[in-house]
Order: sequence, then structure tokens, then C-alpha cells
Amino acid sequence: MSDDPEIEKIKQKKLEEMIRQQNQPKIEPGIIDLNGSNFDQTISAENPTLVDFWAEWCGPCKSMHPIFESMSKKFPKVKFARVNVDSNQNIAMKYAVQSIPTFIMFKSGQIIDKMMGAVGAPGINMICKKHSN
Repeated sequence: MSDDPEIEKIKQKKLEEMIRQQNQPKIEPGIIDLNGSNFDQTISAENPTLVDFWAEWCGPCKSMHPIFESMSKKFPKVKFARVNVDSNQNIAMKYAVQSIPTFIMFKSGQIIDKMMGAVGAPGINMICKKHSN
């Protein structure tokens, strides 16, 4: 532990911030949480659906969540959804998701695009722009 009171204050503030983030709801409004019961129906839509394959323990996935949420507001023609790969391993296996985060764009039940990794706002923006005209 540090004797510097300023460092202690910063550490305390950071700890409180982390606790606050943990207590927030996991899925933001407008983003559909997919599982075995609603996955096929959701991706079968005529409009494009961008699915974020993620896991709770994945740092890059967590860094993409706020970006994914803000992009969902920017592209109203694209449906945004998430699949937790730990609780939906069958879906992840069906679409050969081997690294996360993976973003798959579906239209009428078919894969029309795919990106892997923490692609940031430019990546999400590009895939949505490409398929939302």
C-alpha cells in the first residue's frame, strides 16, 4: 500500500467506479440478448442484424460494449443483438465463432458479413453503413 494520500484517493475512486459499473444492467435498451429460443427468429428478419458474440471474461468484448451500444442508435435500420458464448455455446459452434469478440451481420437468416476482434467504432460503422442502405 502507498503512503501517498493522493494515490489512495485515486485508488478508492477507481474502486467505486468499478463497483458501480458491475451493478449496471448488462444489456442496454435496443440491444437484444439472444439465446437458443430467440436467435433464429431474430436473425431471420429482412433487415440486417449485427450480432456481437462475446463473453463476460473477455476484456476486448467489454471495451466494445459501449461502442456497440452507441452505434445501435446511429443505425436504426440495423438490429443490434448479443450472444454470450459461454451460455450459448451451441450457437457459437454453429457459426464457427472461435475468437471473441466476433461480429456477424445476418440478413434473412444468412451471414452476409463477419468481423473479428475489437474493431472499434470505425469497424462497426463500416459494416453497418455497408449493409443498411
